[in-house]
Amino acid sequence: MTEAEAPTADLLIVGGGINGAAIARDAAGRGLSVLLCERGDIASHTSSASTKLIHGGLRYLEQFEFALVGKALAERKRLLRMAPHIIWPLRFVLPHQPHLRPAWMIRIGLFLYDRLGGRRSRELPGSRSVNLRKHIAGRPLREEFSRGFVYSDAWVQDARLCVLNAMDAAERGAQVWVRTACIGAERGARHWQAQLRGPDGALRQVRARALVNATGPWAASFLDQVAHVAHQRNLRLIKGSHIVVPRLFDHDHAYIFQQPDRRIVFAIPYEHDYTLIGTTDVDYREDPSAPRISAQEIDYLCAAASRYFQRPVLAEDVVWTYSGVRPLLDDDSDKASQVTRDYVLDLDREGAPLLSVFGGKITTARKLAEEACDSLAPLLDNRRGAWTGASKLPGGDLPDADFEAFFEDFSLRRPWLPDPLAYRLCRNYGSRALRIVESCVRLEDLGERFGADLYRAEVDYLIDFEWARTAEDILWRRSKLGLRFDAAGRDALQRYIAQRVAA
Repeated sequence: MTEAEAPTADLLIVGGGINGAAIARDAAGRGLSVLLCERGDIASHTSSASTKLIHGGLRYLEQFEFALVGKALAERKRLLRMAPHIIWPLRFVLPHQPHLRPAWMIRIGLFLYDRLGGRRSRELPGSRSVNLRKHIAGRPLREEFSRGFVYSDAWVQDARLCVLNAMDAAERGAQVWVRTACIGAERGARHWQAQLRGPDGALRQVRARALVNATGPWAASFLDQVAHVAHQRNLRLIKGSHIVVPRLFDHDHAYIFQQPDRRIVFAIPYEHDYTLIGTTDVDYREDPSAPRISAQEIDYLCAAASRYFQRPVLAEDVVWTYSGVRPLLDDDSDKASQVTRDYVLDLDREGAPLLSVFGGKITTARKLAEEACDSLAPLLDNRRGAWTGASKLPGGDLPDADFEAFFEDFSLRRPWLPDPLAYRLCRNYGSRALRIVESCVRLEDLGERFGADLYRAEVDYLIDFEWARTAEDILWRRSKLGLRFDAAGRDALQRYIAQRVAA
């Protein structure tokens, strides 16, 4: 294919994690032509392996990262309005251990956290001290914990947040190519010429006026090996691992546990029947595409939780684990847990523009995307300004951002739909759940049941609108139904997907 024949875009964005998807959405909404390519599934790496929190990072206050915390807390408020189906408030309980951090230090930190977070609301009430002997969250804890603190943050279905950004980008005109790797990029004075390898192995040449390197853990190696561009920034790769165990408590609060090494570990209600415990911070020098939890990490997380819960958490209790590699900006910190979570946007204008994203966190991805597009727009003769701050993500257009009211109406209009299934559909898809059930008047109309409460109508929707191409895409990223599927169900689902995609 010659350059004249190659498809042309204003922006070629390489990387389908949260940063790449958010930049694609923002740019497409400004009227730029966008091509987003991801070598795997959307959110198939770091962006689906977080602790799944939208938060300011209480512990970052100890590192004097006030600007980062303030920026993240401002985003927390916006995101709760943008996607109330996949993001919701969560109250955290911090049991006090005087020998780790004195009470006055915690009170000052929570005071700052509340103030940086802005005005208190019904959704996000302020922090307070609690008597754990009387509070419901004290019941599963060891008797030595009599005092604690409660504060607000938020929960997010992280992989779905990435998918919704990519969906919105596509609905605004962006091309989204999954399982498509950028294997070469040559810079000219006015354009980038890139070679992409698709899922079938076929090669395609594309031209773009600017290139965005949003490859996460591969940001530096992409510049070295694909774009062949010198750079000054370096990444420090940190592996974070989580374990999932059967439910350890019956209330809806989460816990934040201080550890003797001054790290913190969360224990969070997860998928109704489970508890999520994480995370670790381990320097990582292996392949970022295949991180695995180590036995030492499992032992660390089990011990971290067992210091607080009456019932010890044992390695044999673990039903699932996941690990991700965080691409943090290398700031020469001695400890992995102290490396900054802030980001840097490196714009290289020597020839056709190249924007590289170093660092970042899921909470601030919308703001990162806004800043990225603000910097690129003038170079692409685009005069449209920032627009995402008051926007809704697909499915997030619920009246008054009231999820409970939406769910009640959705389920009352469909008495044939079991409540747990109706709730999961509303949580995953918000108003887009209507597209899955719109032609159904009884449960059988949803089609074949593959396992748990997954029916063909939902699978077809995920294939048609959310780029799902494998059972893993659906069971572990678009949902967490893999926790409830057996091998036969997974095989049946994979066979159906293969046939449906090939048709």
